[in-house]
Amino acid sequence: MVKSEAIAASAPVQGIATPDNEPKKAVADTTGPQGDAVAGRQVFKKCQACHSLEPGKTVLGPSLSGIVGRKSGAEPDFNYSPAMKQAALTWDAATLDAYLMDPQKIVPGNRMPFPGLKTDQDRKDLIAFLAAPASPAGASTSKAAAPAASATATPQTKPGSDPVYLTDAKYTLRTGIAEGKMVFLGVGGSIDGKANPVLTAAEGQIVQLTLINGEGTEHDIVFPDQGAKSPRVNGKGASTTIVFRATKSGDFIYFCSVPGHQLAGMQGQFLVTPILAPQTLVEADISRDPTDLPPPIGKRDPTTVRLDLFTAEQEGRLAEATTFGYWTFNGKVPGPFVRVRVGDTVDVHLKNSADSNMIHSVDFHAATGPGGGAAALQVDPGAEKSMTFKALIPGLYVYHCATPMVAEHIANGMYGMILVEPEAGLSPVDHEFYVMQGEIYTEAAFGQHGSQEFSVEKLLNERPEYFVFNGSVGAISKLHPLHAKVGETVRLFFGVGGPNFTSSFHVIGEIFDKVYNLGGLTNPPLEGIQTVTVAPGGAVITEFKLHVPGNYTIVDHALARMERGLVGLLIVEGTPNPDIYNGTVMPGMGH
Repeated sequence: MVKSEAIAASAPVQGIATPDNEPKKAVADTTGPQGDAVAGRQVFKKCQACHSLEPGKTVLGPSLSGIVGRKSGAEPDFNYSPAMKQAALTWDAATLDAYLMDPQKIVPGNRMPFPGLKTDQDRKDLIAFLAAPASPAGASTSKAAAPAASATATPQTKPGSDPVYLTDAKYTLRTGIAEGKMVFLGVGGSIDGKANPVLTAAEGQIVQLTLINGEGTEHDIVFPDQGAKSPRVNGKGASTTIVFRATKSGDFIYFCSVPGHQLAGMQGQFLVTPILAPQTLVEADISRDPTDLPPPIGKRDPTTVRLDLFTAEQEGRLAEATTFGYWTFNGKVPGPFVRVRVGDTVDVHLKNSADSNMIHSVDFHAATGPGGGAAALQVDPGAEKSMTFKALIPGLYVYHCATPMVAEHIANGMYGMILVEPEAGLSPVDHEFYVMQGEIYTEAAFGQHGSQEFSVEKLLNERPEYFVFNGSVGAISKLHPLHAKVGETVRLFFGVGGPNFTSSFHVIGEIFDKVYNLGGLTNPPLEGIQTVTVAPGGAVITEFKLHVPGNYTIVDHALARMERGLVGLLIVEGTPNPDIYNGTVMPGMGH
């Protein structure tokens, strides 16, 4: 594995120090106007897969805690290249600027897999961010304290600039009676007047809740899975406020712990949406595991299904030693697989990370209405919007971001699929897998190491550098290959995010027993199909039984795309079946 040795990072610095840990003032940049530390944080994302800013924490490269003013090659317990050991540099602003522009020119032979930042302003902004002082001791711990899962300190930048410290989730509840039951009643905003409203937050977010006694009986409120409990309020009009951090994601409850009150109706739902922590791991994996999808619904009456989507912009692994700035739904590409029943009402809640640079939205091809929901769900950074639609027609549908330029949002990873099951559901199979194809347009040519910039020009000219399954090169071959056994049946939910290229979907060595063409479930399936065409924004469901063990390659039969990353792997275990396929090499009949 290549080891990165200098300036590329992902998290706020702990402070500026010399190697002996004595405070030292950052050297001013004398080459022009000073950079913007807030903007530098965004530049910082380009290299976040390689470095930690936690003191002493080594990942692909050394820790960058206190890098400004430090000698090169000085981080203890890191195996520097001979070139970096002999460089004898001091990382002041001028040296950093030169190194960031061309690492190999400044230190020939160093192991940093990064082509350099060619824009003067990007380099100045990044240096300003690296030189930003740590937060003063004792500063507002309710918002600045790091979550328990991370020891990384946070610089004081503009509100909402850090992905962990999102804008506060503030709620007010009043105790009362509704439909003959004791309940919590929402006060203000989208929960106003609702009994036991669903409360939401993002993982790591600060939640502030005010409880007002509305009818005079003693009450409190408890979020047991988050370790939060309010004091009791006695007497009509009494109130209390609690503040806590949503420390883990999932579907939880809140309730009143006064004996008998929970059973009497005082219980609601608390949904915490997962987000990725600041990346400190090498080549952070944004690719979705093809087994990551919910189980079949089975027979039930139509209901309302809540769907929480969180849009986040983050650097992630594109290929070996190569990263890219993805835009994601819920931190993965593709977005989550959504599963509902025909007749269900889908209650969509879209949150956009406060750390985003862009407005984001979602367009469901399964929805009937303006923009497929995108007309109602254009969400600014740090904000949330919601809407509902009814799933009218069974089928497998694509969803994607529909904020202009729409193709750019899709090409950066903002797509997923929603399955609308028929009333009777689908026939049972042994394995279901979720795979989507997309294109990635980078400024640099295919195979270039380091953080890759997006190319609008190549997008508009339809010249992608990468074709990918599930977001990255090797996502479903190296990282998350599919697994099954002889005798089992497999169902593949396959879609094309695109935004531009049609796929000729094929599994080498298999024949699809059933193909629900174009993702439709209202017509009988095709049978005995070798390759199926799937358009951008389209989908297909294929099913087949496995008869022979071995490795089966998943491709787009426009096979040149394999050379640009588009290949998957289905690994089948079991007893050989020579009656169907005899792979033993036999001698010829002649001499």
